[in-house]
Amino acid sequence: MPPFDLAEGDPFGPHNLPYGVFSLPGSAERTVGVRLGDHVLDAGAAARALGSSHAELLAAPTLNPLMAAGRPVWTQVRRELTEWVTSPAHRATVEPLFRPLSAVTLHLPFEVADYVDFYSSEHHARNVGAIFRPDTPDTLLPNWKHLPIGYHGRSGTVVVSGTDVVRPSGQRKGPSDPAPVFGPSVRLDIEAEVGFVVGTPSPQGSPVAMSDFREHVFGLCLLNDWSARDLQAWEYVPLGPFLAKSFATSVSAWITPLEALDAARVAPPARTHALLPYLDDAAAEPAGYDLRISVALNGHTVSEPPFATMYWTAAQQLAHLTVNGASLRTGDLYGSGTVSGPEPDQRGSLLEMTWNGRDPLELPDGKRTFLEDGDVVTLSAQAPGPAGIPVGLGEVSGRIIAG
Repeated sequence: MPPFDLAEGDPFGPHNLPYGVFSLPGSAERTVGVRLGDHVLDAGAAARALGSSHAELLAAPTLNPLMAAGRPVWTQVRRELTEWVTSPAHRATVEPLFRPLSAVTLHLPFEVADYVDFYSSEHHARNVGAIFRPDTPDTLLPNWKHLPIGYHGRSGTVVVSGTDVVRPSGQRKGPSDPAPVFGPSVRLDIEAEVGFVVGTPSPQGSPVAMSDFREHVFGLCLLNDWSARDLQAWEYVPLGPFLAKSFATSVSAWITPLEALDAARVAPPARTHALLPYLDDAAAEPAGYDLRISVALNGHTVSEPPFATMYWTAAQQLAHLTVNGASLRTGDLYGSGTVSGPEPDQRGSLLEMTWNGRDPLELPDGKRTFLEDGDVVTLSAQAPGPAGIPVGLGEVSGRIIAG
C-alpha cells in the first residue's frame, strides 16, 4: 500500500511520527527516518528536497545531533514533518522518499551516553519484597516512598530491538549450596520498562528541576532490562546489581517524541508520604503517562502492565538523578524500572508472574518459570492520542540464545 493510505485509527499515523535510524540493503550508510504506518520516510532527503534548514540534523547517522539541538528545534522539526506528510502540496516530493519497513534495516537510533535504571513501581517493589522478605510487616524498604531508587547501569550493552541476547554466565549460589558455582544463568528474566532519552545536556553542578523535564528529555521508548535473577541474588549485597544486569538492555528502534503523548499525560498515584521540595509534585502538571504495555512470550500475551500506576514519574526521576549536581549528556538513557500493576496479569517480570518459580506459566508451548534458550520476548504498547486515535510505541523484541 502507498505510505499515505493508512487504515483508520493507525497508531503510527501523522499524530505520532516517531524517530529512528535506518539503512537500505547493501548500504552501510545510516540516516534518520520517521515512521508513518508501515513505512519509513528518509527525513534527511525530504528536508533537502523541501529546502528545510534542518536538513543536516535529519541526515545524520544517529539522532544525537537532533536531540542536542534542544526543544525549540524539536518543535520546529516536528511541525515541518507533520506538514510534509499531511499536505497534498508536498505529496509528489515526499512519496518517493518512503521505504517499506520490511525493506530497511533499523539500527540503535542514538548513541547511548550513560544508562540509569530506576525502581519506581510500588506494585513491583511490594511484590519483590513479599517474595524475598515475606515475614516483614511492610514489604517496602523505608526509603522507597521518599526518593526514586536507582542504580547506574552499563551503556555499552544497550542494543536495538531484534538483537539476540546471549544467556549470561556468572557466579550463583543457592541458599543451601556450600559454595558458589560458575555457569550460565538458569533464572533468566525480563523487566518490562519505559526508557526516557535525554536530548539537551546540563552542566555539572547544576541540578535539573522537575519543571524542566520537557526541556531536556527528547522522547521515550519501550525497554527490556534483561535480568539474571540467580546471579543477582548472590552478587547484589552490598552494592546492588552488576553482572546480573549489565549483559544486555534492549530498546525499541523508534523514539516517540514527548509531544506525541500529550493526550496520554495523567496524574501519578496519590502520594502517601510528604516529599522534599525538589520532588514535591503536588502543584505540578500531570507527569505520568497512560501507556498500556503488553508482554508476549513466544507470541503469547502473558501480561499487560499499566504504566499509569508508576509511583515515581520520569520528571521526578530526572530531578533526583541530577540533584547531586550530576550532569546530563545528549544520549543519556534512564529506565523507569519494572512496570507492574495491582493485578496478577499486570506484572512486568517473570519473577513476579511465577512468584519466583513457584507458579509456572502455562503456555501453548509448555510451562515456563524463567526464560529458556530460543524464547522470544516482545514488548509493545499503545497510549491514548488525539481525537481518540491511539499512539503506538515501537515494539522491543529479543530472542535468548545459548551462551
